[in-house]
Amino acid sequence: MTKDIRLIDAINSRHSVKVFDETVKIPRAEMEEMLTLATRAPSSINLQPWRFVIVEAAEQKQKLDKLVRFNQGQLHSSAAMILILGDANHADRVEEIFGQNVAAGTMTPEVKDYFVKAVNETIIAAPTTVRHALATNDANLVAMQLMLVAKAYGYDTNPIGGFEREEVMAALNIDSERYQAVMFVAIGKAAKVAHPSPRLPVSELISWNEGTNGIVGRK
Repeated sequence: MTKDIRLIDAINSRHSVKVFDETVKIPRAEMEEMLTLATRAPSSINLQPWRFVIVEAAEQKQKLDKLVRFNQGQLHSSAAMILILGDANHADRVEEIFGQNVAAGTMTPEVKDYFVKAVNETIIAAPTTVRHALATNDANLVAMQLMLVAKAYGYDTNPIGGFEREEVMAALNIDSERYQAVMFVAIGKAAKVAHPSPRLPVSELISWNEGTNGIVGRK
């Protein structure tokens, strides 16, 4: 079995960083490269519900100071805070997305029409809470992929889920009915080497389903 050592190294060397080197800035072109790779993450029916708000300027970060409790160190020292959002209206672009498949020759117009109809009848017609839940699931996938991509580019990250969501959305002028705040990802270069964090043995976390009942692990 062939293993991609670079990917394995990125996974093993990624650690959450609390304090970043404040002198490090990330060029916008490079940030866009990393986000482009991150958006290769999977999403339900390829509807790509994730959206990104990048907060770099000190004055903009200051607006968030009291809203990211216990995470001010990451906020002020990082090169940027990336707010990952789930768009409740993501399915509105279904024609555009599946039209790209037709143009690429990977889908027939008939199949496209079938999926567009199905999306209109299910996702678009669903309550906002359901659409937010779908978008949040996929936004979590893109967040993890972004952190691994950042590590491959030589940057460090810290996912942050503890913040005042409604207040952050208001401070950044984001429509909180349409968009769901999923998490911040602080990004930059660590001011010091992050220490590894222990993991439970995988043998205590998995169960091979062979017809027996129960979940493995300590009680």
